[in-house]
Amino acid sequence: QELALKSLGNEGLFLFSSLDTNKDLYLSPEEFKPIAEKLTGVAAVSESEEEEAPDPDGETLSIVAKFQPLVMETMTKSKDGFLGISHVALSGLRNWTAPAAPRSVLLARQFKAFLPPKNNLDLGDPWWIIPSELNIFTGYLSNNRFYPPPPKGKEVIIHKLLSMFHPRPFVRTRFAPQGAVACIQASSSFYYTIAFRIHAEFQLNEPPNFPFWFSPGQFTGYIVLSKDSSHVRDFRLFVPNNRSLNVDMEWLYGASESSNMEVDIGYLPQMELESTGPSIPAVIHDENGNVLDSRDPSGEPIQFVFEEITWQQEMPWEEAAHRLEVAMYPFKKISYLPFTEAFERAKAEKKLVHSILLWAKPPVPPPVPGSGRTLRETVLESSPILALLNESFISSWSLVKELEELQSNRENEFHSKLAELHLEKYNFPVEMIICLPNGTVIHHINANYFLDITSMKPEDVESSIFSFSTNFEDPSTATYLQFLKEGLQRAKPYLQP
Repeated sequence: QELALKSLGNEGLFLFSSLDTNKDLYLSPEEFKPIAEKLTGVAAVSESEEEEAPDPDGETLSIVAKFQPLVMETMTKSKDGFLGISHVALSGLRNWTAPAAPRSVLLARQFKAFLPPKNNLDLGDPWWIIPSELNIFTGYLSNNRFYPPPPKGKEVIIHKLLSMFHPRPFVRTRFAPQGAVACIQASSSFYYTIAFRIHAEFQLNEPPNFPFWFSPGQFTGYIVLSKDSSHVRDFRLFVPNNRSLNVDMEWLYGASESSNMEVDIGYLPQMELESTGPSIPAVIHDENGNVLDSRDPSGEPIQFVFEEITWQQEMPWEEAAHRLEVAMYPFKKISYLPFTEAFERAKAEKKLVHSILLWAKPPVPPPVPGSGRTLRETVLESSPILALLNESFISSWSLVKELEELQSNRENEFHSKLAELHLEKYNFPVEMIICLPNGTVIHHINANYFLDITSMKPEDVESSIFSFSTNFEDPSTATYLQFLKEGLQRAKPYLQP
C-alpha cells in the first residue's frame, strides 16, 4: 500500500483502488477492462452476452427511453447557489440531459429473467429476480467505484435496460435493500403480467473527477409476457415522480473512502422505458416455411394482429406495488401514510400519530449516524414494534423538505400548523415523533440519541423513560417499545372520551 501510494500519489491510488475490486493490489484483465474500453472505444462482449445467440425464429421488442434531467433548483444546495461546490463535482449531473440510447431493440427471450421461479406462486407472492446481498450486519459497498462490475445471469437484462439511460448503471446499490423483486399481478392460460421493483443507481463521473452517485428511490414497472417468454405484449419501467423528491445524490471530495462526502436530494421529472408495441418476429415465414418480406407491396410494414388476453386472475397495481415494497422493506407491513392523511386517519380512529421525520430519503450515507436506514432495518421491522404500531398508532414517514413546503403553504392553515409543530421538534438527521391527531407533540426522540442509549450498558442509562426491559434480548426493540408506551401513557388525558 505504501509503495503504491509512493508510486501513484493519492489520486492515482484512488483510481487504482476503484478498479482493484478484490483489493489484491493487482489489476486482472477483467478489472482493467473499463479502462481498456475507455482508451480503445471498443466494448468487449461479455460471456453472458455471448450465451445469448439470436434465435432466427425469435421475436424482438422495440423500447424507447424518455428522460427529463434532474431539476437542479430542487436540490437543497441550490438555495445558496451551490456555494462552495466545485463545478467539476456536478459536471456529470449537469451534462446528463438526454438518455444514452433513446431507442433499443432487444430479444423477447431476454425478458425470461422476469418470469417467476418454477414452483407455483400465488398472485402477489414476491420473489427475487436479483437477491439483496446486504443487510444491517454486512454493511455497504464501496463508494470509491466508477465502473460497474460485469452483469451476470439475470442482472444482464436489467443492466441493458438501465444502460439506455446512462452508460454506468450499477444494478446493485451500495446500500440495502438492493436487487430486484417481482410478483405476478395477473395470470391467464398463456400470459403473465409481472410487476417489479428494482433498486439500482448510476455513477455519473469518471476519472479524474471523484465519484458522484445518483440513486433514484426505485425503478418500478410491469411486463406482460408469455409463459414461455417467446412473446412480450407490453413493457414499462419508470422512476415514480409522484413525490416532491425522488433521487438521492452523494459525491466524494477526496481521494479516499473516508473523504468528505456531500449529500443532497432532488426531483427527477421523468426516467422511463416503454415498449413501442408487442414484440414481433425478426423473420416472417408463410405456411410453407418461406421467408416473407416484412413490408407489403406498398412498402408499409406488415401489420400484426394479436389475440386479446383474457385474464383469469388479477390484482390492482397498487396492491402489487405494496407487496413489492414490503418485500424490500419489511417494516412497511404496517402502512406509512402521507403526512396529512395520517392525521385525518388518526382523528377518525382515535389513535396517536407515530411519525418518522428525516432530512433525506433513505438510504442516508454511512457518515450520517442514526439514519432512517438503520431504523428500518432494526427496530421498525421487529414483531413487537409492528404489533403495537398496528394496534395503537397511525404511522407516517416524511421528509423535512416536504414539511417545509407544507408549512409555507398558507392555503390550509391546519396542515401548515401540523408541519410547523413537527419541524419545531426536528433535529438532524432523523426524529421520531408521537403526537395527537391535532398535531400536539407529546413525545419525541432523536435517532442519534436513541442509537447512543441502545448501544450503552443498561446500568449506564440514567433516564427511566428509556429503561431496558428484560422481556426482549434486543435493547433497541425494548427501548423503542418503551418510547411508544410512554407516548400512549402521556396521551391518556387527551384521549379520554
